Amino acid sequence: MDWGEKRFGIALSDPLRMIAQPLITLTRRAGKRAPVGKVLELIKTHEVTEVVVGLPLAPSGHEGAAAHEARALGEAIARRSGLPVHFQDERMSTAHATKSARRAGVKDEDSKAKIDQMAAVAILQAWLART
Repeated sequence: MDWGEKRFGIALSDPLRMIAQPLITLTRRAGKRAPVGKVLELIKTHEVTEVVVGLPLAPSGHEGAAAHEARALGEAIARRSGLPVHFQDERMSTAHATKSARRAGVKDEDSKAKIDQMAAVAILQAWLART
């Protein structure tokens, strides 16, 4: 999951845990909480066994307010789903996703949601490669 203040890109891996693929982008209205209920629905629908949340670290590697919110989201998902939740450094994932989207010809009106999904794919793929 690519955590964001406005949108959450979601990706899934194949059953063999080798390849990440985009699933959906969830949105959150201003001032509202993260869409944990919708994430839990997706977990059940897709028979998810583990969750990976992108951790938006500062360039120095330190955790700021955004990382604390991403951790809180992951902890809420773990509490409510009973599944293990892992955190993956997501620095530069959106920048790489933006470049990939432009190369793939993603149109501007579709780009934000697609980029969030592509960032989620990059986060999950990095975690899969690491484990």
